[in-house]
Amino acid sequence: MEVSAVIIDEHNSMIEAMERLDATSKKVLFVQIDGKLAAAITDGDIRRWILKKGNLDAKVKDIANYNPLYLEENNKHAAREFMKKNFIDALPIVNKSMEITSVVLLNEEGIEQKKELKIPIVIMAGGLGTRLYPYTKILPKPLIPIGEIPIVEHIMNRFNQYGCDQFYLIVNHKKNMIKAYFNEIEKAYKVDYVDEDKPLGTGGGLSLLKGKIKSTFILSNCDVLIEEDYEKIYKYHVKEKNLITMVCSLKIIRIPYGVIEISETGEIEKMKEKPELSFFTNTGMYIVEPKVLEEIEEDRAIGFPDIIEKHKAQGEKIGVYPISENSWMDMGQIDEMEEMRRRLDYES
Repeated sequence: MEVSAVIIDEHNSMIEAMERLDATSKKVLFVQIDGKLAAAITDGDIRRWILKKGNLDAKVKDIANYNPLYLEENNKHAAREFMKKNFIDALPIVNKSMEITSVVLLNEEGIEQKKELKIPIVIMAGGLGTRLYPYTKILPKPLIPIGEIPIVEHIMNRFNQYGCDQFYLIVNHKKNMIKAYFNEIEKAYKVDYVDEDKPLGTGGGLSLLKGKIKSTFILSNCDVLIEEDYEKIYKYHVKEKNLITMVCSLKIIRIPYGVIEISETGEIEKMKEKPELSFFTNTGMYIVEPKVLEEIEEDRAIGFPDIIEKHKAQGEKIGVYPISENSWMDMGQIDEMEEMRRRLDYES
């Protein structure tokens, strides 16, 4: 690969680094000073910074590791074992002047890492999907096609790639269509249906799973696709001993106007030309401990965010796993659905 693709200036912003990491899909960038290797910054470095500092205005130099691992050209043959030993995905190769001459990628070295995330997946698939009308006049939202298969099948296939083979679909609206579809297709996983006789919200429907799930599980909306390492998210949840871990995505809103701040005397205090607003938002995917199921009141409509607030108020540990904006696709509205089709290379 071209070395220039993974080089970033230490004065670039953290958000620019996240965008570059998304664009390269290599999970690491390198900083050069005067043409020499000086530092490395990974998606993990950025995640730890956000969780510790919460500062989205940071620069690369605030976060990067200025003692990066590397090998010299005469030791390049040992790169594979070196990366396995140090649990890294990319390794810079330098000459005697510390100039990066190439970058060795773990996934291009033929190393297959089998995913074994054997935990249940619960998908909320009972909503009316009113924001996707008129599509949902004919189809339930989970069956709206993105390419040749429905959105919910895209979600399930991606989890299945990580070793998940037990799915629970909480169904209500047009539920027989959903059941008929999955009963007819060939699949490498098992699907159980939980019938919601009346709308119980994104949290209340989970009460119907009492006694059925006794391990940590993933809860997902039926209209979001998260392009992240699910195994890494799960391990983070376990390591932090969270009751619930919410997957949150960076969101950047670019205001296409000049913004004026007015003082108390009616004068212009400050002007910002086309400012950007950055924040983290709930993606609709969570890692959840089974204890949460047992404490949900039966036959009562409630949203899962309200359940989170309840446990937070009780002093339970609720964590966040931040991901980049490009890692989250949401088809909750028609324009977002079209964007998802574009990103997955399907024409509408």
